[in-house]
Amino acid sequence: MNIENLITENKGTIVDVRTPGEFMGGNVPGSVNFPLNEIPARLNELKKLKTPLILCCASGNRSGQAEGYLSANGISCVNGGSWMTVNYYKSLSLQF
Repeated sequence: MNIENLITENKGTIVDVRTPGEFMGGNVPGSVNFPLNEIPARLNELKKLKTPLILCCASGNRSGQAEGYLSANGISCVNGGSWMTVNYYKSLSLQF
């Protein structure tokens, strides 16, 4: 799956796995916050979101961990890396 196309074509759901404090400091418009440490307990909520889930965090490390866990639990997802990169791609979709 091409991450840029998924985001610019508004496919799936952008899930930010940073802490609530980090999320409040800046986030991708329309994204939802599921901190990495809460993902196992909130798996049923995540299963209800439009897939694929496009995961992001500060650098791509935590979103990579989330991708491994969610994929192992049958959820279609991709590691979008840094929320700043995802935000850039999202801004491209808003220009059209």
